[in-house]
Amino acid sequence: MYLGAQLFTDSEYEQRLIRVRELMDRQGLSAIIVTDPANIYYLIGYNAWSFYTPQMLFIPIEGEMVFFAREMDAHGAHRTSWLSEEQIVGYPESYVHRPHVHAFDWVAWALRQRHLIAPASRAGSVGLEMDSHFFSPKAYRALHNAIPEWKLVDNFELVNWVRSVKSDTEVQLMRQAGMVCSEAMRAAIETIDVGVRQCDAAAAISQAQITGTDQFGGDYPAIVPLLPTGAAADTPHLTWHQGTFTDNEAVVIELTGAHNRYHCPLARTVALGSPTKELDYVAKATAEGLNNVLDAIRPGVATRELASTWNWSLAKYGLEKPSRLGYSIGIGYPPDWGERTISIRTEDETILETNMTFHIVCGMWMDDYGFELSESVRVSPTGVETFTSFPRELIRK
Repeated sequence: MYLGAQLFTDSEYEQRLIRVRELMDRQGLSAIIVTDPANIYYLIGYNAWSFYTPQMLFIPIEGEMVFFAREMDAHGAHRTSWLSEEQIVGYPESYVHRPHVHAFDWVAWALRQRHLIAPASRAGSVGLEMDSHFFSPKAYRALHNAIPEWKLVDNFELVNWVRSVKSDTEVQLMRQAGMVCSEAMRAAIETIDVGVRQCDAAAAISQAQITGTDQFGGDYPAIVPLLPTGAAADTPHLTWHQGTFTDNEAVVIELTGAHNRYHCPLARTVALGSPTKELDYVAKATAEGLNNVLDAIRPGVATRELASTWNWSLAKYGLEKPSRLGYSIGIGYPPDWGERTISIRTEDETILETNMTFHIVCGMWMDDYGFELSESVRVSPTGVETFTSFPRELIRK
């Protein structure tokens, strides 16, 4: 039984593959090898914690796709994927974590057995996800040595770019992820207080993330709850420790809701006791800047214009943010919920389209303190839709 059958129609999966092949043709690729678990999930629905071992989806410009995974995982891949059992191939256990061989050595042989490697006279370029978290140098070397007919090239996040514009069904899943996110943020704000251990707050957040709502549960998140606190809030991406929260310090909370692998991140900052004048000032400037950016979002606007709006808003307060303002989001697997495509910064010329979705991250990492405010949004036909509705301000407890 295909457990993901109710998520997307056969037609939607077909359209995704058509768009991928259109881009392949435009780049002159005869095939691509997909190793990013988010892209594999997007194209065939496969969903399991197997990405720590080599796996790939082979997509020729014509003909059937083939999914290769560790034998024990391939055995049950049809439980979530819509592929036929003939299109799912397992490599032997003896190729797992061996120093002098790689699973893709065996996969290369299997591709030859299936006559999926064109003769040198007709072989074109084969696109690889060269910046995928789960495509190692050893994997590249295995393919390079075993299939000299292929010209291996970077496909420049080809599938990720197809994912950047969501279907209406995907948008609905992100709305549901937003509801899970809201539950997690409420749990965070209610739990964080003077004398509470940071690990206990993280536990409350994690429980809410997985429990979800009465209507639907949550998934494991691509990133754990982030809780930079006090002076350490001048640095993003810090997790929790077993110490307690203390009076007169601010806690930055960045977390997500996940539902059917779709993610909706959110950040807020809680002040325990009396916030400093500096923190109050930065919070006011950040909130104003975020609201201005949200007002500027609509189809046809270049992402660089959003970055410029943000920069001018901060400049009025004598502030600046060197890092990017946000990025495209959707499907997420560890270690990241971003799509690794569109970044909101002044150098990005991408034009906003309806049903693009972003995490707008207004993180201000100052000296010995910090403030973060973010929203996950959809570009709607007339403007912007936010997936959550928490006040955009410094939260005081």
